[in-house]
Amino acid sequence: MMAAWLVLLAGFFEVVWACAMKLFLGFTARLPPVMTVVGGIASILLPAPTGPGMIGAALCAALFFRERFLLPRLVRVLLIVTGITGLKFLTKKG
Repeated sequence: MMAAWLVLLAGFFEVVWACAMKLFLGFTARLPPVMTVVGGIASILLPAPTGPGMIGAALCAALFFRERFLLPRLVRVLLIVTGITGLKFLTKKG
């Protein structure tokens, strides 16, 4: 159960740094660069797959930055998630 919380927490920090990076505005604001650095370091230090963060960043871009989420982008996101899931199931443990 703890591993699931770590995955969600790492995914959250990946979304934080990816979304904060879009708010940089040439370092004129102070909070976005700090959020980017803190989120990036936290997402690196937490051992988790990239799937939740990638999905969250794509949703953040569509919801908060009004980027268009058309079928080609959806297909590419699903292909990445499928690839990550496939590698997870095919990787031998031990």
